[in-house]
Amino acid sequence: MFGFKKKRIYLDHASAPPILRDAVRAMRAAEHLYGNPGAIHSEGVAAKRSLEDSRARIAALLGCKAREVVFTSGLTESNNLAVIGYAKHLERLKGGLAGTHWLVSAIEHDSILSSFAEIEAMGGTVSYVEPDARGIILPQAVAGALRPETVFVSVGWANNEIGVIQPLAKIAQTLRAHEKKHASRIIFHSDAGQAPLYISTIVHSLGVDLLSLGANKLYGPHGIGALYIGKDISLAPTTAGGKQERNLRAGTESVALAAGFARAFEIVAGEREEESKRIESLRCKLAEEIVARVPGVIVNGDLKCTLPHMLNISIPNIQSEYVTLMLDHAGIAISTKSACREGEESRSHVVACLAEAAAKVDGEGGEAWRAKNTLRFSLGRETADGDIQHVATALSNVLDSRGARI
Repeated sequence: MFGFKKKRIYLDHASAPPILRDAVRAMRAAEHLYGNPGAIHSEGVAAKRSLEDSRARIAALLGCKAREVVFTSGLTESNNLAVIGYAKHLERLKGGLAGTHWLVSAIEHDSILSSFAEIEAMGGTVSYVEPDARGIILPQAVAGALRPETVFVSVGWANNEIGVIQPLAKIAQTLRAHEKKHASRIIFHSDAGQAPLYISTIVHSLGVDLLSLGANKLYGPHGIGALYIGKDISLAPTTAGGKQERNLRAGTESVALAAGFARAFEIVAGEREEESKRIESLRCKLAEEIVARVPGVIVNGDLKCTLPHMLNISIPNIQSEYVTLMLDHAGIAISTKSACREGEESRSHVVACLAEAAAKVDGEGGEAWRAKNTLRFSLGRETADGDIQHVATALSNVLDSRGARI
């Protein structure tokens, strides 16, 4: 009925892409290293050697020193450690956060927004920078929100719902100019998410002090991430326990997960340029097909400055969850928004910001339904040219069916 296809088409790579076979092999090769990396016996030394090799390989891809890479349990913990870890450092240094100002993009992942809610609970003042109608956090908007007492700014590299890439280097320049004017220090953090799949990750070219990574967003294993910490940045641990990871992350490190992380990162970095061109061509075809078939559809975010694998749309008068489930029945996996928000709230806070920005300009695209009726397609390495027409046809069939429309 809906264009069922025996082979499933997975278009939810933004939530979790499949683990690369080479990454799995790397983990299996490290399984025999069962010793604790903190132990001084031969088994522990062997495990430590493998762990540090993985760290060095990830650091090489970031263009930084190995000691500037701290392993975590994933992207969420990396974000928490960056934001709350710096807040705890300031608490120890100054006795509290009173009088400090923190700045964050309004379209961040929940792990960032929740961290900044914690900053407010700790006594800091937080401001939220809104995007323009394309989903871009403009450097001038950041500049307008800065204060003499601003100590920390966080802007995600590429948005996890709409894929829009933010001008981090220009924002960094804005922050450094502000620092010179006020003789102050502003820590600049970014949630990298899926950006390393398609953009070079040399941290010094970005101008960031802290950069969060998650292996599961890079075709690596779940349960491990990393935080780049600039050499002059001080953080306090957010977990109590041992002194692993520069005394910042208590708990025995997973040697096997680190090996899988490093291998997956190396592979996607090596194929980045070629895969970006291929996947962007498929994404553009999908967008064209959907726009041609679906009346009133709105593409969320400017595709000219969006990660090549992501397409986020809003369709009037639909039930997004029903459409998603019917496409799943037809063998196609997509999402309505960030997987962390699925089933929690009926609207996308990211698309709501875009709609509000559009309404301020000329009203076009500022409709209230836009944030509720979102669908996110995120393509990946196994997405083929033949999948595109099938997905567009299946979506059209589902929209024409009883139950899809409100």
